[in-house]
Amino acid sequence: MYCMILLEKRIEAFVKLGLFLKKQLDVDYACNAALMELCQKAEAKNTWFTPENITKALNGISFLLQKTDIENWIQSYPFLNQQRASKRIAVVMAGNIPIVGFHDALTVLISGNVLIAKLSSKDDVLLPWVLKQLCIIEPEFGSYIQYESNIIKEFDAVIATGSNNSARYFDFYFKKYPSIIRKSRVSIGVLTGEETSDDYEKLADDIFSYFGLGCRNVSKLFIPENIDMVNVISHFDTYSKVCSHNKYLNNYDYNKSIYLLNQDNHFDNGYALFKEDVNLFSPIAVVYYEKYKEIRNLDEWLERNRANIQCIVTNSKLLKSKTINFGESQMPGVCDYADDVDTMSFLETLI
Repeated sequence: MYCMILLEKRIEAFVKLGLFLKKQLDVDYACNAALMELCQKAEAKNTWFTPENITKALNGISFLLQKTDIENWIQSYPFLNQQRASKRIAVVMAGNIPIVGFHDALTVLISGNVLIAKLSSKDDVLLPWVLKQLCIIEPEFGSYIQYESNIIKEFDAVIATGSNNSARYFDFYFKKYPSIIRKSRVSIGVLTGEETSDDYEKLADDIFSYFGLGCRNVSKLFIPENIDMVNVISHFDTYSKVCSHNKYLNNYDYNKSIYLLNQDNHFDNGYALFKEDVNLFSPIAVVYYEKYKEIRNLDEWLERNRANIQCIVTNSKLLKSKTINFGESQMPGVCDYADDVDTMSFLETLI
């Protein structure tokens, strides 16, 4: 039995964590020895985790932990104010982008439950560091955070994120427990032909941030028939630096050689490939696109593929599907649950 931390103290601790991270990021990186050491350790474990991407992820967490946003978020869940027995929630985390499991950790802890985190071997440095800062701010959280490196035992429910293949394993292994099992998803960009240069620059963030490895990264575009794809691509040059990363460059070179060998039509801007393709999941360094006649007709396609789509970025007001603005895909708020599954409501069912 755990002595539940008061909700006000839980909220205050996370708000202070956000302020702490912001303070760290406000210091010039070259002058912040602690942050440099953290980035070096994380990058040594996973070379996709560059200092730029790590600081971007930490900035996203700082953005997430705004006091007003957290207070507005929890108002929808009156059960959070109840004193009750805490549940032990196992969270199997992905490792595709830095600290991708933070929102699950936040939701479990702010709900007064115990977090049993099974970290990805690709991302087992950053979250422990962030949660260590939380425990320094509010030491009572120390008994609410556990890490499991082997078989997860003694838990009441599970939240697991992985690929479509790993999801099948999760479904079998955790079939006796209340669970949220997440599979592979991608994000979509819908252009109207009325985009500004600023829109395109923000879309470049949606596509190329974190090297395009996140489920919130745009990997497929829908464009009007009369749009010039070369003009679209020309606005993305702020991310030409991605090819300075060895692993990304290897993927770019490999996919380029395949397309050239097969004589597949594609656009090549020197750091990414753009291929007209009906498929949804594109390889690293590749963006698929399709042309459309009427944007209204896209709703049917989007609904058909809803289970594979994380978010849709566009400036169009004609789509019935839920959309977000260009540049917002990698800055989700506390209410933006992965796969549109309300994790907090799930935790409420365990009472």
